[in-house]
Amino acid sequence: MKIVVADDLPASALELLRAEVGWTIDARPGRPPAVLAAELSDADGLLVRSATRVDAALLSAAPHLRIIARAGTGVDNVDVDAASARGILVVNAPGANSISVAEHAWALMLALARAVPAADRAMKAGKWEKKKFLGTELRGKVLGIAGLGRIGQEVARRGRAFGMRVVAHDPYISKEIAGANGVDLMSLDELCAASDYITLHLPSTPETRHTFNDERFARCKPGVRIVNTARGDLIDEAALRRAIDGRIVAAAALDVFECEPPVDWSLAQLPQVIATPHIAASTEEAQELVGIETAATIRDFLRDGLVRNAVNFPSIHPDELQRLQPWIRLADRLGRFVAQLGTARIEALGVRYYGALVESRGVDVLAASAAAGVLRPILSSGVSIVNARAVARQRGIDIIESRSSRARHFTSLLSIKLHTDVGDRWVEGTVFEPSSLRLVSLQGVPVEAPLAGTMLIVENDDQPGVIGEVGTILGRHHVNIANFALGRSESCAVGVVNVDETPASTGLDETVQEIRRVPAIRTAWVVRLTPSP
Repeated sequence: MKIVVADDLPASALELLRAEVGWTIDARPGRPPAVLAAELSDADGLLVRSATRVDAALLSAAPHLRIIARAGTGVDNVDVDAASARGILVVNAPGANSISVAEHAWALMLALARAVPAADRAMKAGKWEKKKFLGTELRGKVLGIAGLGRIGQEVARRGRAFGMRVVAHDPYISKEIAGANGVDLMSLDELCAASDYITLHLPSTPETRHTFNDERFARCKPGVRIVNTARGDLIDEAALRRAIDGRIVAAAALDVFECEPPVDWSLAQLPQVIATPHIAASTEEAQELVGIETAATIRDFLRDGLVRNAVNFPSIHPDELQRLQPWIRLADRLGRFVAQLGTARIEALGVRYYGALVESRGVDVLAASAAAGVLRPILSSGVSIVNARAVARQRGIDIIESRSSRARHFTSLLSIKLHTDVGDRWVEGTVFEPSSLRLVSLQGVPVEAPLAGTMLIVENDDQPGVIGEVGTILGRHHVNIANFALGRSESCAVGVVNVDETPASTGLDETVQEIRRVPAIRTAWVVRLTPSP
């Protein structure tokens, strides 16, 4: 067995691999791409950090490669699609640096409270300016945590130890987990209005980009202090500077930036800003844990066939996987569909199988795929059908599977029900041969439509003229209708409209706002279903 280690790894992690009898561990960080490609010609495993880019060209030089292990969370430097096409497992090491990032957030918070960097600079300049650096206590202040995942929870525990009131915004975390951490959940606007300190621990997604912009800062408590150790694009940096100039934000501590290293250094150089060069996870302990966890993952797979922390492969027999593949895609899309029907706190995910699926081996992978579909819009990376159950469990979301022998109108049917704090969302789908994914029921109302592309979902009073009004609004905004499906129940009608988003469109989100103002419309949502990963 040969493993190529292309980037720096702690000695303890290398020793873990070298302890395997008969294994060759080629650890030479920094080798040129051509040399690395040559060394991969007979390699079984490749271990990288962020420095090595693993693209399709490099993979083509590795005919025997079975696993790529990324010592870290993000896999941006690995072409996962190319690896999947080659049947190469891609794994990472999520969560190993949570403590380090949380502690750095606190280091920055304390530095803001006591002006530590400025006081240090004055001392080094030979100035004794004791009265100038009047600080504030953290005790009794309100700490707002935006994002209550692993790192956010670690920050919360330390906040209570400092005697702070801890509040958080995370629409996808359960009340039970928040309560166990002594945290009060609230909306982001409520958090901004109440908090003396706000620390960001959100993923980077299209939805979270520039979460903190001019409008958000205007809703903040005057004099708030902002800490960001998560992702640079969570903050509109120009808006932050305006908020500092306007004295809405008293100070900020930033470990991450929109562009790294910054092209414009003016924000980092402001006296009200403490800046560090993306080092929150850079501790000896975090690097050690990440290295050991990654080495153990690659060892366990190559030695025992055990799959852990995979981002691209389900734990199921290849033959069964191929038969279930359309249904895996269906489950993922149904999960993504139902997750986009409004923001809510998810409490449980129900998955029910009908027809031939009841007897299928390995069918529980569909529940994992549905969970991945639900969670992927919430989290920025690392969610797959392999780890979706664990991620859901970490967020306090129960996955409830059931099988039904009740006859339905389809040979096989998959039912997904999302239980939230504002009610249940229920969708059903099936696969038309050879692999056409179809929505067949929404909130118990029969309606048949393709599960693909951009979809406008409308629930309205069943009365004349509503469809015409919706069509008129879409036409006025230059939104083309690709398919229109209508379902009716005793109490309402449901429309599922597949639309084309083109450069000529004036903005589908704006269009939906207008549709919602039609008196007969009860709800209207946009669902975007890009191809499954």
